[in-house]
Amino acid sequence: MIDAAKIPYGRYMAQEAINNALIEHARQGKSVVRLKGGDPYVFGRGMEELQALAEAGIACTVVPGISSSISVPGAAGIPVTHRGVAHEFTVVSGHVAPDDERSLVDWASLAKLTGTLVVLMGVDKIGKIAETLIAHGKPADTPVALVQEGTTAAQRRVDATLETVAETVRTQEVRPPAVIVIGEVVAVGPRTSA
Repeated sequence: MIDAAKIPYGRYMAQEAINNALIEHARQGKSVVRLKGGDPYVFGRGMEELQALAEAGIACTVVPGISSSISVPGAAGIPVTHRGVAHEFTVVSGHVAPDDERSLVDWASLAKLTGTLVVLMGVDKIGKIAETLIAHGKPADTPVALVQEGTTAAQRRVDATLETVAETVRTQEVRPPAVIVIGEVVAVGPRTSA
């Protein structure tokens, strides 16, 4: 067993090292399983691993998983869609701030959507994300839920609004990993976690 975890601000195995380990062990004739949390193709670099294996001539099978963008809100009692409330949901990466030149997210367009916005990897950038959404027309009182360590025994849900979320993250000491849900669905159901 090789721990290839990418812990936020902690242990980290470089993607190239993961690819090389997969290839090396497969070439030794071993059955190799790359177990990933969530879905390997939702910000999971699954395609990078598949491409590396294909280039090495190694056949593999990808088994889809359930993305944390859906499972974590669900575990915290938040449906990402709900009749009469949200008929769509959008999942984005928040690992770079909206004003960062590397960002590929059209935040101005997202601010205009009426559905649910799920932000992965965005805890440390949520202040800038909220500011940007508000600046582009999203109401400041839009509900926000941060679900830290979702689907584990340490799961914790912290609620705020776009206007208060940056301060809430600081005062409540919300740390990654956390899934951020923005939209009216946050207020739909009963809270199911502390």
